[in-house]
Amino acid sequence: MASGGIARGRLAEERKSWRKNHPHGFVAKPETLPDGSVNLMLWRCVIPGKPGTDWEGGYYPLTMQFDDNYPTTAPSCRFPAGFFHINVYDSGAVCLSILGGAWKPSITVKQVLVGIQELLDDPNPDSSAQHRCYELYKKNMPEYKNKVNKAWVKIRIWVFPKGERPVKPGKWVNPGSKNSLSLLCPAYLQLMREDGDKER
Repeated sequence: MASGGIARGRLAEERKSWRKNHPHGFVAKPETLPDGSVNLMLWRCVIPGKPGTDWEGGYYPLTMQFDDNYPTTAPSCRFPAGFFHINVYDSGAVCLSILGGAWKPSITVKQVLVGIQELLDDPNPDSSAQHRCYELYKKNMPEYKNKVNKAWVKIRIWVFPKGERPVKPGKWVNPGSKNSLSLLCPAYLQLMREDGDKER
């Protein structure tokens, strides 16, 4: 079987397993193309803020992009550009050990998403991806927590179980549209601009 076939076969199993059992509040599904077919190589996900943390109450959209070498190689995971977190690059790319050198083919989609949820409230300052976040985390924790609170208010979205439908204050967009990640939650991006942060 070609590598792409192996990747798709594994992702089909991941999807089946997820639909049978997944953590409460999480969403993970392959994108649906305009013709109604499913693209197993790109998943639209939502990670809920962990209860009892500063991230509680927020729902954070994330894309998981897989390549033909999966599961030998890890997926690429991205929040919307400009997401406020020490271990998230300005582009939205997540910096997490299990997505890099600690990756193993046995790691599941569920484990990745739960790992990212844990990372939100338990960042790794030694692997900083955003200097401004790092400085606040180390030198001004009250302001850091204030920024976290603003971040989840900005990016909070409604999730419907039957696909991507426009809602307020944010919306899912047609997965096939250009710059769909940037359009995912326009209310969030607008508030980022109002705070002086630029989408990149």
